[in-house]
Amino acid sequence: MLIDSHCHLDFPSLAQDRDGVMTRARAAGVGRFVNISTRRSDFSAVISTAESLSDVYCSLGIHPHHVSESGEDISTEEIISLVAHPKVIGIGETGLDYFYDSAPRTTQQESFRRHIRAAQATKLPLIIHSRDAEEDTLRILKEEGPVTAVLHCFSSRRILAEEGLKLGLYVSLSGILTFKKSQELRDIVRDVPIDRLLVETDAPFLAPEPYRGKVCEPAHVARTAQVLADVKGVSVDEIARQTSENFFRLFPKCPEAA
Repeated sequence: MLIDSHCHLDFPSLAQDRDGVMTRARAAGVGRFVNISTRRSDFSAVISTAESLSDVYCSLGIHPHHVSESGEDISTEEIISLVAHPKVIGIGETGLDYFYDSAPRTTQQESFRRHIRAAQATKLPLIIHSRDAEEDTLRILKEEGPVTAVLHCFSSRRILAEEGLKLGLYVSLSGILTFKKSQELRDIVRDVPIDRLLVETDAPFLAPEPYRGKVCEPAHVARTAQVLADVKGVSVDEIARQTSENFFRLFPKCPEAA
């Protein structure tokens, strides 16, 4: 079984053909899906999708792009209350994005800290988005103290992977791993212990080769798994087994049995 540990099933390009999307993913061997929220205003839809599909679970959090938007401010206490839902298995995505700077950096940092504290209080894993913000991501994680977390859609510099691993973090890989220009990323991943790796799509974004330019679907996680197997020098079956084992260790609230 493969697990798409990070997708956005409620985004329009997937929601308009959800039955087809799910059928194709299951046929590709995907057995679990984590539907990730990015806005507070999406929480009810994200949970509803997870409630309606037995193999779909979800996370709740505010993406750094949206933290300064009206109605998107959220306290640590509110996050703790909301994630008690049985289908919510993680907190996020949250973090820092200095590439787009869609929100003031101080606002992003404060939101990130609130999410970290909620993860610490609930013992749920944190789903971290970090783009062009390696130093501040690491600084805040160290200042806030231990937290179980994953660096989602990893495509950052080596320092974030190496220091993140020292903090006990997991590393999740998307279709970026398959891109021709991603040799540096493949070199970094080669050095990441296999028991700390997950796979994801971030669908509908970042379709892997040879699907680039098309809508990314959870079924495409199989292609990322194939490239990861090549990078690590193991079989695809071993990647499926190991990344699923890692997933259930990181997300213990998600039951292994359907």
